[in-house]
Amino acid sequence: MFTDIEGSTRLARMLGDDYGPVLGAHRSVLRAALSDFDGVELFTEGDSFFVAFQDASAAMAACVEAQRRLSAHEWPGRDAMPRVRMGMHTGWARPVGGEYASLEVHRAARVAAAAHGGQILCSGATALSILTDGVPVPFGTVATLPAPTVGVDLLDLGPHRLRGFDDDERLFQVIAAGLDRDFPRPRAQGGARHNLPAALTSFVGRRPEAAELVNLLDSHRIVTIAGPGGAGKTRLSLAVGEQLLDTYPQGVWTVDAVSAATGLAPALAAALGLRPEPGRPMLETLLEQCADRRMLLLLQTCDAAPAACAGLVRMLLAACPRMDVLVTGREPLGVHGEVVWRIPPMSPADVFTLLSERATAARGGRPGPVDESTDLARVASRLEGSPLAAELAASRLRLFTAGQLVARLNDPIAALDPVSGESGERNDSITASLDWSYRTLSVRAAGLLRRLSVFAGPVDLSTVEWCGPDGLGSLSELTEKSLIEVVPGPRYRMSEQVKSYASRQLSKSGDEHSARDRHVAWALRSLDAVATDTDGEMRTTSLTEFTPYVTEWRAALRWAAAEGDVTAGLRLATALDPWWREHGGAREGRDQLFRLYRRLDEAEVAPADLAAAYLVHAGLADDRDERVRFLERAEGLALETGDRVTLMRAVVGRRLTLLENRDYEGAERFCRELMEQAEQSGAAEAALPAVITLAELLCRRDALDEAADLLGGARQWEASRPEDRGRRTVDWLLGIVALRRRDLVAAHDHLVVALRSRLRHGFRGAAADAVAAIAVRCALGGDTATAAVLFGGAEAARGARRTSMFGTFWSAQQLGLRTALGDAGFDTAYAEGVGLGFDRIVAMALAVEHPDLEDGAARFIGSVLRPS
Repeated sequence: MFTDIEGSTRLARMLGDDYGPVLGAHRSVLRAALSDFDGVELFTEGDSFFVAFQDASAAMAACVEAQRRLSAHEWPGRDAMPRVRMGMHTGWARPVGGEYASLEVHRAARVAAAAHGGQILCSGATALSILTDGVPVPFGTVATLPAPTVGVDLLDLGPHRLRGFDDDERLFQVIAAGLDRDFPRPRAQGGARHNLPAALTSFVGRRPEAAELVNLLDSHRIVTIAGPGGAGKTRLSLAVGEQLLDTYPQGVWTVDAVSAATGLAPALAAALGLRPEPGRPMLETLLEQCADRRMLLLLQTCDAAPAACAGLVRMLLAACPRMDVLVTGREPLGVHGEVVWRIPPMSPADVFTLLSERATAARGGRPGPVDESTDLARVASRLEGSPLAAELAASRLRLFTAGQLVARLNDPIAALDPVSGESGERNDSITASLDWSYRTLSVRAAGLLRRLSVFAGPVDLSTVEWCGPDGLGSLSELTEKSLIEVVPGPRYRMSEQVKSYASRQLSKSGDEHSARDRHVAWALRSLDAVATDTDGEMRTTSLTEFTPYVTEWRAALRWAAAEGDVTAGLRLATALDPWWREHGGAREGRDQLFRLYRRLDEAEVAPADLAAAYLVHAGLADDRDERVRFLERAEGLALETGDRVTLMRAVVGRRLTLLENRDYEGAERFCRELMEQAEQSGAAEAALPAVITLAELLCRRDALDEAADLLGGARQWEASRPEDRGRRTVDWLLGIVALRRRDLVAAHDHLVVALRSRLRHGFRGAAADAVAAIAVRCALGGDTATAAVLFGGAEAARGARRTSMFGTFWSAQQLGLRTALGDAGFDTAYAEGVGLGFDRIVAMALAVEHPDLEDGAARFIGSVLRPS
């Protein structure tokens, strides 16, 4: 048996002259206890003892009794109590000069050196000698010993490599009443090189991210993985730590700031196998022991104690030049030299894999239905790359089908969070995870988060400032804490999960009505900015300029229709009319308008605003009776207020009924009469839809000269109407007239002008019509292959948005192309156009060369320039 005092040098320095009496008392206590069990003191030097026993059980009993007497002795103070470590080994030795000499003596000394102050360790040989007379037994976690060691147990600590030995030694800790039980791992060379927890589930994806972090740690001493709760920061850091075990000879050690109840330094010291020294702060011991170690520290969840974590990291980096630190948290530490690496969302493919694996496990290992993969992919695409959301979704798939779940993901908290009165651990639910961050926010930052939740998409800096005072400071706090993401622009994005949480907090605060009303005001302000020039003139209606705001306008309209300002809602609905028509949103538009009508009694609405809404409704209606009803309402309001322009716009809508009835003569007569009335009332431009319809009717019956004259006079009217001039319908019709005349030069000029304008302003359906017309121009010019490709692309992009007025004309041209190319050739070229995509088809149409070229020049792009 060997013993010595742990930290004896430190104890001597602390006690000074008082150390002698303490050392003497320590020797007296030990000698008395050892002699009671027939121990033979072979060697004593300083604070160490070398003792031999004839019986292993007696040696163990002596150690237990010695530790008890040391604890019971009255020392000058708590810090003055010597912490004695003891180690035993059983083996053969040869007596030399009053001592023993053999390799087993050295093994016994190394067993003692592996112990901590107050701890008793023994080798496997000693344990075996006590338990049996040499018969091998399977060691368990705890073994109960026979007499004379009643009440003493052995705790199996597993194999360890003792310093200076090439083989592993199985060590046991002696457990008895009155002795400390909890100690760090033994101080054995080549023992555990990490404390990374064993994974309970597979680690999915994140290979590029792990590789990137490994490279960063190769050139930076501190790297912080920052990101929102549930993003997989801890799991990724542990995976990186596993990859780097061979890079750090002294190990990879992880400490969680949340579970470090005794403090970060003691928690790290315990992980490293360090014990407190009397009269010395644990931090000093830690810094001294780690000074020369090549090791990696994984410091987890630093947002739980950011100041403490930052302080510890600063001191470790300064005192331990070979140590690297990988931090995880929702915000950076702010330490000098820190590289902040924002964890990206998981890729949709990885989310799908994770969701599939976890869903199978949640179903008891049974795979889902065979046809589930499509809906499961839709679920994965809606989870925003969040591993936490994927885990929660997997548990939900025990109750729902993937199709049922994806239909409910507009509110991710309602769809995914467990139903419980308590928020639970921070990673048990989306709510618990976000509660953790929300509690740390300043009052202003929390207020900004709630107000931003009413916005449907990312916002710019001016919008943040619109939302309240100190917007910049609060925004910085929210981005640092990973509640707001900075996206290119720069713009500031809130995930759907954060938005769902912040919306609930907004409702709880009682400020929801005012925040949403303010959002409606912002929407109207942005609408004015898009629709009006700086000089107050109306700008050309452009879906291209509308697109960044449409999502917000729709959200504001929903609120206005439900509980907000009715007049504001009518204005937004009127502004959204061209977007609804282009993107097939007629049903949405009519539904919102009906909701606004039901609240008309609650507000004073100007007749002009209501009449404009009725006209929008009539244009969106696919039912004839509904259209006529709202046209009549708009007409009635216009008559009451004497609004001639609105009156003309309402009356002109009647032409659609005549066209639907195929009463083309009646429609032509109606249009002429309406144009005359509009001219007499001083609102000629209001009859532009009638002019367009009349020109189409004239083309239909080949009155091309009259149609050209009519359209030539209408160009000025179209230019005066902001809602119409972006489409350049007059130019498009002039191009059709030129095609019917086989005037390819004029046709090319007009159609290219129309196509470019429609593209610029986002009218893709109308642009497809222009591409179809350019296809006819190619066919008439002899480039049948290009014409067939353009027709295929135009028809695929246009869908059902085009009027049927020229259906016969298109069909006749395509029939001619089929005849010229043959069925197989036409079908091949047409399918090629369908597969090219709209952008490439448009580029192909615009690349068609102008026909007004000298003889011998290439007139058309032909198959050489057509994309393969």
